[in-house]
Formats: sequence, C-alpha cells, structure tokens
Amino acid sequence: MTNISENTRIIAGTMTWGSWGKRLSKSAMIDLMQYCFSIGITTFDHADIYGGYSTEEEFGAAFKESGISRDSICLISKCGIQMPSYNRTTKLKHYNYSEHHIITSVEQSLENLKTDYLDFLLLHRPSPLMDPKEIGSAIKKLKKSGKIKSVGVSNFTRSQIKMFNAYMPLEANQIEFSLTQHSAMYNGILDDCIENSRLAMAWSPLGIYFKEDNKTTKRIKSVLNILAKKYQVSENQLLLAWLLRHPAHIKPVVGTTSKERLQESLEAIKIELDLEDWFLLLEASRGHEVE
Repeated sequence: MTNISENTRIIAGTMTWGSWGKRLSKSAMIDLMQYCFSIGITTFDHADIYGGYSTEEEFGAAFKESGISRDSICLISKCGIQMPSYNRTTKLKHYNYSEHHIITSVEQSLENLKTDYLDFLLLHRPSPLMDPKEIGSAIKKLKKSGKIKSVGVSNFTRSQIKMFNAYMPLEANQIEFSLTQHSAMYNGILDDCIENSRLAMAWSPLGIYFKEDNKTTKRIKSVLNILAKKYQVSENQLLLAWLLRHPAHIKPVVGTTSKERLQESLEAIKIELDLEDWFLLLEASRGHEVE
C-alpha cells in the first residue's frame, strides 16, 4: 500500500482551490501547496470533476513550478462521475466505469497533474451498472503500467466493497464522516476498514456544524464551548479530535484554503480527548445517551 504517513494524518482537499471555491491563482496555489508541505501535510486529494474538470490542471501547473519533488508527496484522484461542463459533451450527470473510461480518465489526470502516477485512484461513487470484473481489468492494467500505485473507493457500501474484493484488493475507502454524520460507525463501514486494514479517509470532517443552525448543532455547540476552555483549543480542532480518536485511524480530508485553519487542523492530532468527553460529544450529536 502507498505510504500516506502518520505525519500527514491530515489530507489537503483541493475541491475548493479552483472555480468551485476560492479560484486561487497559480501563484496562490504554489504558495498554499508549499505551505502545506512545510508543515507536514503532504497528501493532496483531487477528483477529475473538481472545478468542472479544471482544478487538476490548475494544480498541476502550480505543482510544476512549486519546487516540491513528486516522491515527497502523495496524490489522490477519483473518477467515475460524469457531469455536464462547458468543456464536455456530457448531457446529464451519470456514472461511467467502463474499462476505457477508467483508463482514459487516469491518463487525463496524470497529464493534468503533471505526474507519471497516482498514489491512489478512488472510484468516486457507486454506479448501479458497475461491473467489478471490467473495473478490475482496468485497474490491473493501470497498476501494471505504473500509472496508479493503489486503488480504493469513495462512498461505497460494505456489500459493494465485499463484491469488489473478489476481483481486486481495495486499499482505501473515503467516506463522509463527522460528529454530525457518523453512520459509518454503525453500518459496518469503519468495522470493515479496521478488519481489513483499509485506509479510512473522511470528507466533510467538520460536518454541518459551521453550516447549519439547528437543534443538533446547538447541542454540540453547548458542549464544545465547555470543552474548548478545558482543552484550550478551537471548536474546529475538537471536531477533528473527536474523529481522530476512532480506532480506524481515519484521515480527515480538510478542504480549507486558510493557512491558519490548516495549521490548527494539524495540531488537532495532539489533542488527547478524554473518553467521557468523546461520548459527551456523541451524546450531544445524537440527542440522547448511548443505549
């Protein structure tokens, strides 16, 4: 398995670096990736669709001039989702996991990112028409050619993962997981990661806490206010510390472009959240004590 080392327990998510977010210039992207690298965040998470199929190319142009060596970072990308875009002929959103599409998608990502290989290719979302035998053939060819090092999935169920394992070893699962979306603790997904030493990554690791004002977030906020004083850290760090305490050793994909928030996120690794405080936060999220 590709080594996404412990000092990069935090993964930099690039979804908002381009036109789907901050619209960073090339120089700003160079500066941000150099900053990430300088503090030990050395894994960058992409998908072909980010920025309407434009962010990978923008990142690659910046990476080429960053002075960062390719073998000192990990690059993740995803394929499978097809969506309408100004530079595509796609008419409606759908999924494509044909062997030809997977291979050409990876080759396009490599060209965009200015690299010869991906450390991880993730199948972005499950399709009702996906054929694990055909996908397995594409993955075998990509691995044999050295274009990808490892393969995983994103947003797949445990039964879908089991189906794929008969055709190819899945080494990672990137899921939505946070204090406000923790179903993976109860539907077997994280159990599977532990049982099979599958790398667990979490997108949207802060959940809806900063996005919505409802009964759940209000309960959580009342607890975080107390714990922030106890641990002398921010709400953001406590939300990550809660996730990081799980024995699946989940790696959060942090989507911020703020240097301060990135540094805070990295420091969250050091927080040793007491067992009862962890359950106190879970209780606040669920609205009742554990059964």
